[in-house]
Amino acid sequence: MTYWVSTILFSIIIVGSIGLYVTQYDKFSAGFLKLGYPSYLLYPLAIAKFLGLVAIWSREIDWLKEWAYAGFFICISLALSAHFSISTGNYHNALAAMIFMITSYISQKYAFEKG
Repeated sequence: MTYWVSTILFSIIIVGSIGLYVTQYDKFSAGFLKLGYPSYLLYPLAIAKFLGLVAIWSREIDWLKEWAYAGFFICISLALSAHFSISTGNYHNALAAMIFMITSYISQKYAFEKG
């Protein structure tokens, strides 16, 4: 149960960020520049986030799922670091995503144990 709740909540945050990257490109482009990242990363990052969610939800290829979790960990860690380093105060979604992602990763091992 913990796995499903945390994975769904994590997915909602990620899908929301993908949607915002696409629908509010100008706003997020300016935000990326303020955080010190190039704005051209928005679309590839949106695609990578989508593919990462597909890998986590498909649960078909274990090594791919592990890499998806690792990629999300790096991405969210960088987001948290950027927000804290320039004191934007807009770190709440990234922090929630990190908590739900870690909970999802840890609880999946118990949710899908064989035996």
